Amino acid sequence: MVRAAPRAMMLGCAGTVLDADECRFMADADPAGFILFKRNCESPEQVRALVASLRKAVARPDAPVLVDQEGGRVTRLGSPHWREPPAPALLGALAGIDNTAGVRASWLSARLVAADLHPLGITVNCAPTLDLRLVEASQVIGDRALGADPHAVARLGRAVADGLRAGGVVAAIKHMPGHGRATADSHAVLPRVASSLKSLSTRDFVPFRALRDAPAGLTSHVCYTALDSDRPGTLSEAVIGEAVRGAIGFDGLLISDDLSMGALTGPVGARAAAALAAGCDVALHCNGKRDEMREVAAAVPRLTGRARERFECMITSRHEPEAFDAVAGRRELDDLLVRVTPP
Repeated sequence: MVRAAPRAMMLGCAGTVLDADECRFMADADPAGFILFKRNCESPEQVRALVASLRKAVARPDAPVLVDQEGGRVTRLGSPHWREPPAPALLGALAGIDNTAGVRASWLSARLVAADLHPLGITVNCAPTLDLRLVEASQVIGDRALGADPHAVARLGRAVADGLRAGGVVAAIKHMPGHGRATADSHAVLPRVASSLKSLSTRDFVPFRALRDAPAGLTSHVCYTALDSDRPGTLSEAVIGEAVRGAIGFDGLLISDDLSMGALTGPVGARAAAALAAGCDVALHCNGKRDEMREVAAAVPRLTGRARERFECMITSRHEPEAFDAVAGRRELDDLLVRVTPP
């Protein structure tokens, strides 16, 4: 018998282990995948067990498990068990004085991240961040960005994606169609960007367009008034259709940014339904709160049609890691980064 497709959502979990009730909930909800945060990551042995429990709960050994291991201040796996990757801005600073060295360091940093994630069973890293760094904007992006020049960000972003792929981990680019101009933090409020579509297309969209072949990507909770005067990109058919799928040309699995963020309003189930109606393939809910996850599960259907095809393509895009000497890689990366200081 052919099993039904999973529901069009990815969920977080509350802690470092799944209790019996949480296991039953995940089995009933049948999410397409999961995402881990620092609260879920205590030690390598514990994370491996948690990942295995999540997949066992939904009886899907290939269910994607995501994490945000960008480097710098967005690092879910850290000391003492894991090396903390450099902030993306540091890689960009190196590229500013030596492009070849910056590209190499970006690849090495991502390859080392993959070497940490793959043994844990984590299959998707929500990186690279392809948003531009603008001094006049909110620092919610800040040093999470690879730089301010869109073409340089595209080059370094490609190196990050290639390094992850070489290590058996899928890259999920973010935050489409660009969070860099936002003057407010979308974790708290809805930012509004009034730039023209031409200005966005010639700058902000450039890195995303260059990596439009990525298997997966995340939206941004930003209102782009040139496309939609009211709704954030995640919930806007115009932003997703005209910018993400249109001007950028992205045809991978489109995952909403976290639906529990403060930029969005209304019941979380309604947010999930609106994200899918706007063109997202999968709704992402991260905080692990059971009552909210129940709302999301009740609001979203199972994956069908093109969304299901994109989901399956993302899974099959991953391959086993290529040979890599992690000790030598760490040494080389350290030698490259000694040339720069954090910007």
